[in-house]
Amino acid sequence: MCLAIPGKIQSVDYQYGGAVRMAKILFGGITKEASLDMVPHANVGDYVLVHVGVAISVVDEEEAQRTFQYLEEIGEIDELVEASQIDRQDL
Repeated sequence: MCLAIPGKIQSVDYQYGGAVRMAKILFGGITKEASLDMVPHANVGDYVLVHVGVAISVVDEEEAQRTFQYLEEIGEIDELVEASQIDRQDL
């Protein structure tokens, strides 16, 4: 199943010689990087839905919390946490 996960933008910077706008995004205690190229109007403090490392839409905080709660209920958040821990072991 492919899911877009809601997260809050913590910081924004440009990478790859300024070619790609990237953000550090907080997902319930886990911080990951994602491209903001599909949502150029997104800024620090905004909530976005992220799919495979790309923010695909901006959502309000209520929608983000509702989606995050649903993902917790169906057990998808546990998989996100486990995947994050595996990623850190690879570093």
